[in-house]
Amino acid sequence: MIFSDEYFMKEALKEASFAFDKGEIPVGAVIVSQNKIIARAHNLTEQLKDVTAHAEVMAITSASNHLGAKYLKECTLYVTLEPCVMCAGALSWSQIGKIVIGASDEKRGYRAINPKTIHPKTTLVTGVLEQECSELMKTFFKKLRK
Repeated sequence: MIFSDEYFMKEALKEASFAFDKGEIPVGAVIVSQNKIIARAHNLTEQLKDVTAHAEVMAITSASNHLGAKYLKECTLYVTLEPCVMCAGALSWSQIGKIVIGASDEKRGYRAINPKTIHPKTTLVTGVLEQECSELMKTFFKKLRK
């Protein structure tokens, strides 16, 4: 099996779908180390009544626990929506090696607010399965407004 950015983003999209089904904003994330998913997460802010329970933060905690380390230098985060400033800050502190983003977030994404938030050594890839990631968000918010 070929492990590509698209393959792992599809796994993140599965997590986003779990969030969607729970009435959470549908953001999903996976963290990969050596072509193996070591953490899976989705937004849990409503369920946990915790504004910090974003998919990225939950994934960082899970990956750190899995590795027994606070730094994720050799890991890649796949996330369906561009991280907010809080999540980008947490990703910077984790020194994650690579971030792969599905859809951009022009309103609340870290790049619109402070593009220097992520660690300077972190590699950034954007627009992976962007259409699918964007469509899930649009569907969620249309459903909310009904």
